[in-house]
Amino acid sequence: MDLPGITEVADARLGIWRPGDAWLAGGTWLFSEPQPALTRLLDLHAFGWTALQVSPDGLDIAATCTLAELARQEFPPWQAASLVGQCCAALLGSFKVWNTATVGGNICLALPAGPMISLTAALDGVAEIWGTGGAVRRIPVADFVTGPGRCRLRPGELLRSVHLPIGALQCATAFRQLSLSALGRSAAVVIGRRSPSDGALVITLTAATTRPVQLRFPAPPGPDGLLATLAAAAPRYHDDVHGAPAWREAITRQLALEVLDELERL
Repeated sequence: MDLPGITEVADARLGIWRPGDAWLAGGTWLFSEPQPALTRLLDLHAFGWTALQVSPDGLDIAATCTLAELARQEFPPWQAASLVGQCCAALLGSFKVWNTATVGGNICLALPAGPMISLTAALDGVAEIWGTGGAVRRIPVADFVTGPGRCRLRPGELLRSVHLPIGALQCATAFRQLSLSALGRSAAVVIGRRSPSDGALVITLTAATTRPVQLRFPAPPGPDGLLATLAAAAPRYHDDVHGAPAWREAITRQLALEVLDELERL
């Protein structure tokens, strides 16, 4: 898609934010449809951020890291490392998309089916946000996405990176994903993780819900306890061509029970 309204592509390190600007990372969504309000793109690749950094504290993922880079990375023997491939595969894109689309772009786009939202929210990822004048703030990814196409970025702010803590990466995990069709957008993604130290369990719901929903238990709650907690959380289920709310709610309940059963048997 040509963007005829764009008059300049600038180095993001030098550009001062102004109305009509957009941050450019992979651009797979940005160039997929008309953007009549935009006049300038600020190229985030100018920062030269390292895509992935492993440390004793966990994993830092740059906003400009592509899905292909993330999927190819060899990680330490973290139990949760298998989630990376599972969530990357949930984005049914072409080779070109995988090598262009970025983790940060997928999160900031804030689509319910965003697989990088599923991955980072399920592992208690924390988003580092840069603002104007050198301001920095950090928000859990589960709170960063506020609804379909909405996130907590303010005008002029950008997502710098997401930190996944070592405690979450060391957890055993279970993953379930369902779509209306074999090659369809995710209608429900349920990810569970169980701590190896105390047995605490976290179940994260995405794709079916309008924003990430986390259910936390000090120990596996059993099916009745899980369903009661899910009902009390009262998630708002998304409604679009990829699934009606009532159907999404039903399959979310089923997938959550499957995740619980898998983690209880560990």
